[in-house]
Amino acid sequence: MRVFVAGGTGVIGRHLVPQLVARGHRVTATTTNPDKLWLLKELGADAVVMDGLDAASVDDAVAGAHADAVVHQMTAIAGKPDIKHMDMWFATTNRLRTEGTDHLLAAVVRHAVPYVVAQSYGNWNGIREGGWVKTEEDPLDMFEGTPANVGMRAIRHVEGSVVAAGGAALRYGGLYGPGATDDQVELIRKRQFPLVGRSTGYSSWVHLADAASATVLAVEQQARGIFNIADDEPAPASEWLPHLARCAGAKPPMRVPVWLARLMAGDVAVTMMTEGRAFSNAKAKRELGWELRYPSWRQGFAEDLA
Repeated sequence: MRVFVAGGTGVIGRHLVPQLVARGHRVTATTTNPDKLWLLKELGADAVVMDGLDAASVDDAVAGAHADAVVHQMTAIAGKPDIKHMDMWFATTNRLRTEGTDHLLAAVVRHAVPYVVAQSYGNWNGIREGGWVKTEEDPLDMFEGTPANVGMRAIRHVEGSVVAAGGAALRYGGLYGPGATDDQVELIRKRQFPLVGRSTGYSSWVHLADAASATVLAVEQQARGIFNIADDEPAPASEWLPHLARCAGAKPPMRVPVWLARLMAGDVAVTMMTEGRAFSNAKAKRELGWELRYPSWRQGFAEDLA
């Protein structure tokens, strides 16, 4: 197949492009930075500069690729994690998930691309009712009245638009692997990433290599609908955070009361650590035949930080 990867130099793109190439696909991949064209070429792709927020730039890039499938991996998450001001931290990413998605889908229609798959997000943001682990049938939590709401609405826009176009939205869990958790690990080593209260909130994780392999399967099978792309072990923060600290060679994380965490880090951070809901990968394993290289973050964190 001829596959167009929008966002080829992101943390997933750098795993996805070589996996697609290794399976015999012709890949055109994009970057916003001309200085990174060499990286895409080294990964085996035809490299293109594209601004995902410019409709004409997107249209030109898609037109030139003559693609059988478009993969939307555009994000712009950079800088120190700032969950208290998540709306500002994710501002450009939220635009890429709304305006950028619309530009891509318009180009897909205009140039008769048969299939599209897009990055979504399913880490700790399942609906906060019932059990701790959610399926694709469960809605995401919109976090109304918090700085996370604009981002959750952007995610809902991606999912709704892409699924309506006959494609798939992949809800990746918390990504880890080369370059994906450096900022978090730095905070942990500085003891600036504490446990909050009893830290009973659940999260789902997935290694970059596994996220990419699931995406390859979705492209090849032209999967439709929403899929949770997470490992086999959803877990509360009270388990994964101390393990990540040990793997990073850091002291155990401090524990702070809920009231102090809310004051210092905001409502979203408290909710994530105390009420978060994770995601089941059963559908992706069953329908895509997805097999994980890293079935658990326990193994993955240890290998990643060895």
